[in-house]
Amino acid sequence: MAIRRELFAGEVLYRQGDPTDCAWLIESGQVELVSVHGRRTTRHGVLGAGELIGELGLLDGAPRSATATARADSVLLAIEREQFMERLQAGDPILRTLVDSLLQRIRGLVASLPADAEMPSEDVPCDDPVERLGIDKIRLEAQLRDALSSGELEVRYQPIYDIAAARVAGYEALVRWDLPGSGPVSPAQFIQLAEETSLIVPVGEYVLDKVIGVLQALRDDGADPLPSIAVNLSARQLVEPGMARQIVARAERAKLPAGALKLEVTESRMLDYAPVAAVMKHCREQGLPFALDDFGTGYSNLTHLHSLDFEFIKVDQAFARHMFDSERAMAMVEAIVNMAHAIGAKVICEGVETREQLDRLRAMGVEYAQGYLIGKAAPAEEVLSGAAARTGEEAATA
Repeated sequence: MAIRRELFAGEVLYRQGDPTDCAWLIESGQVELVSVHGRRTTRHGVLGAGELIGELGLLDGAPRSATATARADSVLLAIEREQFMERLQAGDPILRTLVDSLLQRIRGLVASLPADAEMPSEDVPCDDPVERLGIDKIRLEAQLRDALSSGELEVRYQPIYDIAAARVAGYEALVRWDLPGSGPVSPAQFIQLAEETSLIVPVGEYVLDKVIGVLQALRDDGADPLPSIAVNLSARQLVEPGMARQIVARAERAKLPAGALKLEVTESRMLDYAPVAAVMKHCREQGLPFALDDFGTGYSNLTHLHSLDFEFIKVDQAFARHMFDSERAMAMVEAIVNMAHAIGAKVICEGVETREQLDRLRAMGVEYAQGYLIGKAAPAEEVLSGAAARTGEEAATA
């Protein structure tokens, strides 16, 4: 959970010379920064909501260069050094080198100043739009941590239709976040944010626990056959030490039948084939099949299909939606379907919105369809009551 400090007017946040363990984002109120060097006292100004203080010390752990005192009742959000360094180490090596060089130059400049010179402070406000964007991401990251701790993330389930059997055979778990006071946050936005940090691991575990709970409830209610539910994993999650064993252990503790829990991997240029293949082999041996998600877009790479043994290939929705608008799109869908079948994989086509699309996919031999024709992502209650499955079947057969 994100660390927050509430200060009353006149309360000291930290003192000059204190060790630097974090930076602070002012969420509300005002904080004044004052440094003392010999007989000279320098007031660096009063910072307000949206400003960062103490950030330079995160780079090298140098002591605080000023004393920070609340000038009004204030709320501050901590940015921990470990959190910052994780982002820096994951960045471009050139960027890290430039940051290190800039830090050394600033520290050297400060050290070379005469004793009675006015000391610059690291704690100065900045109106740079790029920095403002960074501050917004810091705030959103803290809110995501809070959402995880309080269970505010919602998992919804989009039905997947078995075309030959004419029934809903399973679901894809999709995580949604409604931020109080701001409304829905785009999944693309907060999932990307989670992948930039270690948050993608707890987010994945959160979704996995919710999905296993739904599968257990369906089984206990006598669902026969038990639908499968697919959980999305990033490449980072897949190779996280111990992650594969944790997923398998969760499924075993829940006593789920083979195939009830499925794992979807989104294409990524970050795929490291050897460890990913080892993880997939281990999970598959325990009855957890894999699907390659969003095939044909992003970092689409045929090496994924050559080096990794996927049971399912999911054709990205961009192709199905334009099948009848573009001969090229239709040809691409047919080529992907033929290729998938040639390597022994089944096909799930996303973005199916019309009966015409569904009929054409059936003629191609596509096994599964997913999209608004089948049904939108539904709350867990609808899945448990069978409403989502009934709606999907009725839409597909209407």
